[in-house]
Amino acid sequence: MPNITVELLAGRSVEQRKAFARAVTDHAVEILGARPQDVRMVFNEITPDVVANGGVLASEDPTRAGVLAALDKR
Repeated sequence: MPNITVELLAGRSVEQRKAFARAVTDHAVEILGARPQDVRMVFNEITPDVVANGGVLASEDPTRAGVLAALDKR
């Protein structure tokens, strides 16, 4: 029984999480031989001020401004 934890920035839609869960489940079935009903996935949404890339908080990284703005609009 695969247990999959996904951490992502908050703001993804339910439709995006459903599509991601379906795709990952399909691959777990194909690659691991798991039954679909045995693939467990948990989404942990994090805010940009609690994650850093290269020593810079995502909330303060100018290269992520477009991504963050798109998430804020949802």
